[in-house]
This record gives sequence, C-alpha cells and structure tokens, in this order.
Amino acid sequence: MNRAYAEAAAVVGAGTIGLAWAALFAAYGIEVTVTDPREDLDEAVDEALPMLAAGLPGHDAADLRGRIRTTRDLAEAVAGAGLVQENGPERLEFKQRLFADIARHAPADALLATSSSGIVATRIAEPLPDGTAARLLVAHPFNPPHIVPLVEIVPGERTTEETVETAVAFYRALGRTPVRLHKELPGFAANRLQGAVLQEAIHLVLSGVVDAGELDTLVLSSLGGRYAAVGPFESFHLGGGPGGIRHMMRHLGPGLAEGWQRLGRPELDAAAVATLVGQTEAVYGSGPEAYRRRAALRDRKQLALDAALRRAERD
Repeated sequence: MNRAYAEAAAVVGAGTIGLAWAALFAAYGIEVTVTDPREDLDEAVDEALPMLAAGLPGHDAADLRGRIRTTRDLAEAVAGAGLVQENGPERLEFKQRLFADIARHAPADALLATSSSGIVATRIAEPLPDGTAARLLVAHPFNPPHIVPLVEIVPGERTTEETVETAVAFYRALGRTPVRLHKELPGFAANRLQGAVLQEAIHLVLSGVVDAGELDTLVLSSLGGRYAAVGPFESFHLGGGPGGIRHMMRHLGPGLAEGWQRLGRPELDAAAVATLVGQTEAVYGSGPEAYRRRAALRDRKQLALDAALRRAERD
C-alpha cells in the first residue's frame, strides 16, 4: 500500500463533509487537492475555511489554504494522491461510476475511501476489478469530521486486510478514533443508533409530549451528557450497582423488551414535516447566518467537551 497517503490526498466532493476533511488533512500537513464540478469551487473553499479553522486549534484559514488546491478535473485531482476521500451523492450507481473513474486516474496503490453514510463498500465495488476493490472501503465520519473523532471503518468483501490496517493507522494519525465494524450493513452502526433515537424523538414531538426545543433540552440534560462520559452498555452496567448488568437484565430485561414494542413509528407526511420544521426553526433560526452561528457554537461546545474528557481520562 502506498505510504504517500500521508503526503498527498484528494478530496472528491466539496460539500460540508468534503471541505471538513480537506481542512483536517491540511491541518496535519497533507497536501490536499479538492475537486468538484461546481462553478464556485474556490469560493466554496475560501468561505468554509474560517469556520473550519476555528475547530482546528493552532491553525488559521490562510495556513490551511496554503495546503489546499482546487480543480474541477477529477483526473488531475487524483493523479498524485496516496489517498482519495470520496464525498459524492448517496446514490449507488453514481458512486460506482465515480470510483471507476477515480481508479482509472489515481495511482494503482492509492487508498480509496468513501464517506458514504449508508452504502456498503461491497455494493460500490461490484463492477470494479479485484485490484481496485481490494483498496476500497468505507471511512464514514460523524459530522463534522474535523471535530467529532469517530470514523467507522467498514471493509467490503474484497477489501484486503492491509487496506483496513492502513486506513485505521491513517485516521488515527489525524487524531480520529477509527472503529472497525466486523460486518457490513446499510447505515453502519453510529447512524443506525442516531436514527433510532431520532425516530422516537420525532414520535414524542408529533405526539405532543414535548416540542422540538424541549426534546433537545431533555436529551442534553440526560442522555447527551451521560453518553459522552460512558456508552450505553457501561451506563446500563453501572446502573445495576455492584450487581451490574446481570442485575439490570434480571430485573428490567422483560420490561425493556415490552417497552420496545411501544416505541413510536412516526409517518413523515407533509403535516408532520411542517410541524418538525416549524418548531425547529422557531428555536434555532434558519438561513446561512443562523447556520454559521449555531454551527460555530456546536463546534466550540464539542471541542470543550472533548478537552474536558481528555483531562478526566488523564487524572
């Protein structure tokens, strides 16, 4: 596997995720080429970098921009890349065509990673030759990837172990927390957990139990903080006192299983969407300025939380 992945990378797709990857790579000294067919590619990079740099302590927008170049030509972008991070639309046929093009022009030993939030690598690699499929895997970040440390590493059926090990080492060197999934499944793990919580959150709001703002306050004041400190299984284990999870399963297990049957299955029809959108925008605003303000606040909170957790682990 080409060790130059640590020196030069191509980011394919200049949306929110792609631009955050580019900033993170640049912050770690990697020369980055961003490619996207959009006409305003340079403007998109320049506009995004100040907020992205704020989430990368010790770096400013000019510093990052010095290691990021742009081109609308895919072949040119990937020609010298040791790693290609793809961030295109979530459509299987599109990704299959895109990776076929990438493989034609990238170095024969480049690591090929997709940021797909749900499509498995095996499906993307179906029309590709073995040599290309061997180097292709999912490296799914949680948004925004330059701040939130998780990267789900999900190999396909033909992905080699060397590729997996290289990817884990690469993202770990960028200060990320790579977690290798042992099985492929649509949506992977973190998004499926997030989806389950969101499903019940939507049900509670549409049922009139709480409004959108109150639901967020409820989570921030309970599960959000708890799960930042310990995960669901450790939380459940500690909840059982000295008896741990054995005690919890013995006393609460039957009730848990019964409770799962009562969870909501909301329909997202036009009226439901209007309710959710109206309540959320009423609390958090809408439009570019509201987005920039709230996203910056989110990133400051996440950085502060991560720093506090690192201090707690050291103490």
